Amino acid sequence: MDTVVDIQHLSKSFGSHQVLKDINFSVKKGEVVCIIGSSGSGKSTLLRCVNLLEQPSGGRIIYHGKNILDSKHDINAYRTKLGMVFQQFNLFNNHNVLGNCVVGQVKVLKRSKQEAEQIAMKYLKVVGMDKFVNAKPRQLSGGQKQRVAIARALSMEPDVMLFDEPTSALDPEMVEEVLKIMKELAESGLTMLIVTHEMGFAKEVSDRVVFMDKGVIAEEGPPERIFNNPTEERTREFLKRTLKTI
Repeated sequence: MDTVVDIQHLSKSFGSHQVLKDINFSVKKGEVVCIIGSSGSGKSTLLRCVNLLEQPSGGRIIYHGKNILDSKHDINAYRTKLGMVFQQFNLFNNHNVLGNCVVGQVKVLKRSKQEAEQIAMKYLKVVGMDKFVNAKPRQLSGGQKQRVAIARALSMEPDVMLFDEPTSALDPEMVEEVLKIMKELAESGLTMLIVTHEMGFAKEVSDRVVFMDKGVIAEEGPPERIFNNPTEERTREFLKRTLKTI
């Protein structure tokens, strides 16, 4: 299986505060990797370093065999290969649903408006939002906004989709509709790296679970082992608090 992104000895500091310490892991093509851990463990910072929204302080990010932190690498070209879905949706309020899914394709990928609209419609259909093409973000529920955000990221046809706690800003009844879409995407073979606090989802959908604690990867492995038989004491403690069952 091809490795899409390989993170090697990654570190990130904000001033004297080291948030990520010697992070090593990879994501293979078609794999779904969930990152779990307490608030402040470095999960979202790690995701933001992977797509260079934050500049890592050290280490390497190997994408298809090349270290994208080399100064000669085209960061913008790399970014187009990563679809990003944020906690707060980050939709463009001045565009309608269709426009949100078209603008990046036209500006960044240089697709024609007609081609971009066809691709956008395809993915809006996938997330069940094709009936809302003319709606502005303010007219949508949180769950609908997040589904549009997913369609927008998919419309760029990235190599890997990054999700940063995509349900944390949603009302409980809307969480399920977004998780359902994400499950379907996982089953379709999409490569996904997901920061989540939805443990049931992580257990059901992941090929691999990465548990972060205090800026390091404390443990990683298949979901059934991490959830049912973790080897690290701090993983057990975290799951005991979160699941109240272990």
